Amino acid sequence: MPIFDQAMLGMQFKHPELLWALFLLIIPILIHLFQLRRFTKTPFTNVAMLQKVVSESRKSNTLKKWLLLIARLFLLAAIIIAFAQPFSSANTALQEKETVVYLDDSFSMQAKNNGISLLEKAAQDFIKNVGADTEFSLFTNEKTFSNVRVADIQNSLLALPFTHKQLKMDEIGLKASTLFSQNRGSVKNLIVLSDFQERISSGGDKLDSMLQVHFIPMQARELQNISIDSVFVADALNDQAKLKVFLTGGNEDEALPISLYNDDELIAKTAAKFKSNGDGEVEFTIPTNEALNGRLSIIDNSLGYDNRFYFNINSKEKIKVLAISASDSDYLNRLFRGEEFDFQKYRLNQLDYSSLGDQNVVILDAQSSIPSSLQNILRTFKNDGNTLIIVPAINADILSYNSLLSSLSSTQFLEKVVTDVQLTTITFDHPLYRDVFEKEVTNFQYPSVKEYFKIQTSLPTALSMGGGDSFLVGENGLYVFTVPLELENSNFINSPLIVPTFYNMAQSSLQSPQTYQTLGELNTLDIAAEIGNDDILKVAKDGYEFIPLQQTFPNRVRLSFDQNPTEDGIYSVLQNQQVLQNISFNYPRAESNLKYLDIGSLDNVNSVDSIPELFEYLEAENNITAYWKWFVILALLLALIEVLIQKFVT
Repeated sequence: MPIFDQAMLGMQFKHPELLWALFLLIIPILIHLFQLRRFTKTPFTNVAMLQKVVSESRKSNTLKKWLLLIARLFLLAAIIIAFAQPFSSANTALQEKETVVYLDDSFSMQAKNNGISLLEKAAQDFIKNVGADTEFSLFTNEKTFSNVRVADIQNSLLALPFTHKQLKMDEIGLKASTLFSQNRGSVKNLIVLSDFQERISSGGDKLDSMLQVHFIPMQARELQNISIDSVFVADALNDQAKLKVFLTGGNEDEALPISLYNDDELIAKTAAKFKSNGDGEVEFTIPTNEALNGRLSIIDNSLGYDNRFYFNINSKEKIKVLAISASDSDYLNRLFRGEEFDFQKYRLNQLDYSSLGDQNVVILDAQSSIPSSLQNILRTFKNDGNTLIIVPAINADILSYNSLLSSLSSTQFLEKVVTDVQLTTITFDHPLYRDVFEKEVTNFQYPSVKEYFKIQTSLPTALSMGGGDSFLVGENGLYVFTVPLELENSNFINSPLIVPTFYNMAQSSLQSPQTYQTLGELNTLDIAAEIGNDDILKVAKDGYEFIPLQQTFPNRVRLSFDQNPTEDGIYSVLQNQQVLQNISFNYPRAESNLKYLDIGSLDNVNSVDSIPELFEYLEAENNITAYWKWFVILALLLALIEVLIQKFVT
């Protein structure tokens, strides 16, 4: 690096090599010091007068020489410095700049500021203030624009749709890092335009210390937002059911109109009132025996996406349950006599094996042994995604049971235990009981057992007895009791616990449609349909159509939803353009809670109040102040001074 790169109180030079010419100033100094000129002698008779003239002339001449020397030295120095082009700047002004912008387009940016949404304001201010020739990369929660200028993406920015997705702070940092170059010498500016809801926080919120991070909080004028949070269908056992609607964000005693539509037909309207905590609840009465494509609607001036809520009431498919039973007890008949089940019960010698393929649930009840031919059919039945429930007999042939169980899971019956014991433990987080109890109960009247089989299994335990031995194990379509349920052996069939146990095992066989689904979550749905090898089911709404992930079973198709759909609304499941069923999707409600992050507590970030202020700051960081013109002016002044000295100093 040249030794003149920085001088004169931080001044820098564009051509510092020219400063070597300053050493040439020694030449006029030598000329003046040695007075390199010749004198001529002039005869003069008045010696006294001559001495006086010589003395005064020497003093005047010496002063004039020094003034001319100084003027010429400064003149030459000013010219040399002017040609070296001096300037001053910030430390980073001469470094290469890279800019990456994160523009938050999540639903919370629908909030208004001066009549327009925060997203619109952020996009407009950015377009107005970024330089036309500035190259940058910009990304949102779903889109990415790499190495562009504002003219390239202006229309796209102004037309950005809102999304329910929200990148976390660490995800923003990682995404930005992929858009910056690997050049360690460049200044990397990351600009974050967001309202900074609390959900953007990822915990540590530490961004790369190599980045220059600039946060611009977009703030709404109104911080209240009322949303339809969820719905729930209750008391659906009769012809009429209660549709409970839960709302959040209201003011105490505020009455907010809410409308219920079936498709586009208004069928009911009421007003929601709110508690001191902002929660509200309303009820509608709806028929249970009619299909309903429901839409709830409110009017709220804050966020718009949560002012509507979609749900469906579909006609329920009957779950086909077949019991192969050697028991005289009718407990299974009583459990599955409801309209939602199609229940059949056969003795083994009466069973038509071919009928098993049409069932959703098979219960193997109190069989002393399991023939190998039946084992093969049950294996196929279970592997096709159906549900198999095994209840052993008191005199069960363990070998035949283990032959079936070992082929379905790593499960085996061990020895029989003859002792009086009670069922003592319910695994409340097991899928069978997860939504059964409001809280974990301890005063439950637990059933008793006289004989049971010890079991070795990898299946999770749902119920267990004193001493820790399992009473019921199972998941994902295979459930195994270790206790014969004959009344002389256990009173479990008279316990209230038997109802949710068998009901939920049967319900798990067919993924019935819920009232609504939430976008962005993994949802599954079983459709009663038989399709060919080349057939597929489609899901469509208003010209928007997609093919979900689907798994085909002999009498049904299981649909899985994850990335699609992307919009809320009521969708139809189609087979050859024929509607099989409707399903509803809603946006997640996390954005509805208007709580914001304290960005002042974050490290390694520069918080700026507005976009114009940020770009003024960045421009100041890039400013270079040139001084060569001032040195040219100084040189001209010094030349004028030299002329004046020559003319007026005698």
